[in-house]
Formats: sequence, C-alpha cells, structure tokens
Amino acid sequence: MIRNRQNNQRQQFREDKILSWKNESGEPTQVLAFVTEKFPGKSRTDLKAWLRHGHYRVDGQIVTAFDAPVAPGSMVEVNVTRPFVVLKHPRLQLVYEDDDVIVINKGYGLLSVGTQTHRKEETAYDILREYVKRQDPRNKLYVVHRLDRDTSGLMMFAKSEEAQETLRHNWNNMVLDRLYVALLEGYVKEDSGFRKSRLTENSRFVVYSTEEEGEGKLALTRFNVLKRGNGLSLVEFSLDTGRKNQIRVHASEMGHPISGDRKYGAKESRLHRLCLHARTLRFAHPITRRDMRFETPVPAKFLNAVNS
Repeated sequence: MIRNRQNNQRQQFREDKILSWKNESGEPTQVLAFVTEKFPGKSRTDLKAWLRHGHYRVDGQIVTAFDAPVAPGSMVEVNVTRPFVVLKHPRLQLVYEDDDVIVINKGYGLLSVGTQTHRKEETAYDILREYVKRQDPRNKLYVVHRLDRDTSGLMMFAKSEEAQETLRHNWNNMVLDRLYVALLEGYVKEDSGFRKSRLTENSRFVVYSTEEEGEGKLALTRFNVLKRGNGLSLVEFSLDTGRKNQIRVHASEMGHPISGDRKYGAKESRLHRLCLHARTLRFAHPITRRDMRFETPVPAKFLNAVNS
C-alpha cells in the first residue's frame, strides 16, 4: 500500500515551470504591476489569484502583497504550475536556498542529524529532506556540517552532490567566517584573546585538551567580550578550526563555562538551555564561488540576561 502511494505521487508530480525576469528598468516598481507587463494576455483576476496563493517570488522570497517592492536589479519568479513550496516549522527557519545549498536557523534542542541513540527523534535533516522532496521527489539533501543539539543558529546543507563534495574537501578554505555568541558564567577578565590547544575525546564522549604528544587535533578559538552584567559575560567567539565542542571546552578552560552547559562545568542554567548560538556564517558558494554571508541577531534572551 505504501509503495503504491509513493508510485502514485511520482506519477502525479508535475515539474514546476518557473519563469523569471530581472527588473532592468532602473526604477523601483510593485510586483503585480511588474508581472502584469510580462503576461499581457492573462486576466488581472488570474494574476491576483496567483499572487494570493503564493506563485510569486522576489529575490527568492515569496510575496503575496500586490505592492511588494521590486527594486532595480531584483529578480522576480513566477511559478505557473503551482504555488511555491513553503517551509514552516516551529524549530527551524529557512534563511536562504538555491539549487545547491540551504542555510537555516536551527532552534536549540533540535538535532542536526540522527544518531544511534536518537534514531526516532525528528532532526533538522528530516525536516529539510521532507521539504525538498515536496518541491520535487527527485531532490536530495546532503549533510556538510553539524551543530550540537542544544546549540541554536545558522547551519548549512547541500542540495547537490557536487556542492557537498566541494564543501567537504575544501571546508577550511571555503568557510570564511563562523561567529558564535555565548553567555558565560562570571566576568571574563580580558576584553579579547584566544585559546589554543589539542582536543581529544574520552570514552564518555567528553572532549578535553591534551598535552600528550601526538594526540588530539589542533583547535584555535578567538573571543571578544561584548558585555558584562548580572554575573554573566556575553562573548563572541570565532573559530579558526571546527572541532567538536570546541567553544564549550575552551570556555570551560577559561574558567567561565557556558551558562547551562553542565557537561563542561556550568553551575547553573539561568535560561534553561545551553546559551550558545551560531550567529554568523560566511562561505564561498561551492558552485558560483560567490561570497555568501548570513547573520542572525544576538538572541534577545541573551541580551536581557546581561542587561536586566
């Protein structure tokens, strides 16, 4: 029965016919007026219906208002087959998507991908895979990096095998900037600095720094204190390397574990979560090599914790 249903879905699927135009007029306009010029033989009623049901995108964003602005140089897309597929989920926000990569803002408490101990739990990968399959059953999704379950913020998946392979083999060269923000227990004395060590992992999956020759992998973390208050430090971290639990270990070894991080020595959990957020992700696009930069605000609860 399930197999027949899947076969019917494949047979019923019609590939999207998406038409696109660039606003080359040099003047701003409104989306309905712009599209009307491109479909001179179609009734305004039909064009409004398409608008209302989500058939239009401006610079990759679905618009439903007739006066949505179309700036000079903006791209307008019209899906004449069906409404564009929308991703809506309470624990995950779509930030950017093209034919090769997807960037999301992951909520804390959501696994990036499945693990041996949490195979039945919903993951960011599951949510995105279902979304791209709704776009086209032939679509695939590839993992290129992970965030810890209780770390929120920006992460990326690949939509093509070429993009995944390029990122996997050139990760350190293609990822240009990864900035995190965290709430640390206590007041960090230095305004800025760095931690450098070799990290290894024990049988209990706890990562730690080692001075044993030939053991561990080099990890370099830079930090900058943004604000201090209420017994906490709001700190921005940048990674020169991307080791497992790197920021968590180095923060703990500074004597200021991340608030809520009991695994690495936190004494309290003031916000009832691990207070670590991947704020900025900048990378060279694996296919076009275009410089891609995405940034999220510092979580409001982090700011409130040092301000109140």
